[in-house]
Amino acid sequence: MKLNRLGKTDIQVSEICLGSMTWGSQNSESEAHQQLDYAVGEGVNFIDTAEMYPTTPRLSETSGQSEKLIGSWLKSRPDRDKLIIASKITGEGNKHFRDGARVTGAMIREALEESLLRLQSDYVDLFQLHWPNRGSYHFRKYWTFDPTTLKPENMEQEVADILGEISRLQDEGKMREFGLSNESAWGVMKFLEVGSRNGLPRPVSIQNEYSLTCRIFDLDLAEISVLENIGLMAFSPLAAGGLTGKYLDGDIPEGSRRSMQPNLNGRYVPQTEKAIALYGDVAKKHGLNLAQMALEFCTTRPFMMSVIIGATSMEQLKSNIAAKDLTLNEEVLADIQQVYRDHPLPM
Repeated sequence: MKLNRLGKTDIQVSEICLGSMTWGSQNSESEAHQQLDYAVGEGVNFIDTAEMYPTTPRLSETSGQSEKLIGSWLKSRPDRDKLIIASKITGEGNKHFRDGARVTGAMIREALEESLLRLQSDYVDLFQLHWPNRGSYHFRKYWTFDPTTLKPENMEQEVADILGEISRLQDEGKMREFGLSNESAWGVMKFLEVGSRNGLPRPVSIQNEYSLTCRIFDLDLAEISVLENIGLMAFSPLAAGGLTGKYLDGDIPEGSRRSMQPNLNGRYVPQTEKAIALYGDVAKKHGLNLAQMALEFCTTRPFMMSVIIGATSMEQLKSNIAAKDLTLNEEVLADIQQVYRDHPLPM
């Protein structure tokens, strides 16, 4: 398993990260532990979770269960220091946590300490801000994005407050590094600017959506990621299962994500299916598994730090992790590029 550097730190993370958003709903404790054992055995050292997980579906009564299942697994591991555990504070709008209030420094501390209890750990390696306080264009909101509706008036003060508390939590040994999620280019630069001006920590990562069918990261954010050394942690690299090809021709397997979310949060619409079918043709032409091709493509991107995979079955997990052994040649990449040119934003 290839390891990549976490920002400018000395921490090395596996290029495949194991996600956990189905643990506690679609997956039981024993299944979660089985996935963890297998992934670590295959060289994965990076595990991502959040206080709001699981999300399939997202319910107040199950929030935090994913962290608890990781915690029950961690407590029996002698190698905690070799594992990189990442979690997130939910942020504004989610009424299940702190009544959906805007994130403050005090809330960072509260959320982190609650996560540590569930994780049965003294520290997390990476703590992320799940959503910006001012709103976000992600999850298909870019079709109606209007920056005049954002509320960044107090952002510099808010960011300084958040970074100040992060610095104190780092000094206390409860958090090693921090990252952003569902952020924009402007938002990332504002964190860098405020941190630099005040001698406060800088973000080491950004967790945004990225896949063959969602490549809005490729321009401004890619430039920031490379030049500022803030690597991308790509979520939904298989477009919530769409890029496995299992939904083509109208098939919706029982218990699948699409059986619960028909359009996969806007990821599966007619134009998406057309693009996926064409990527499927590329995979078939070169004798490749479509899902593995999609995952390996993500790892080839110059800004990619780690690709977050998730699975509800061991068969899916094994197939996804096997993408680490795949190499895409120039012919495959050229064919992928042609589909991209014809269908740059199909969702």
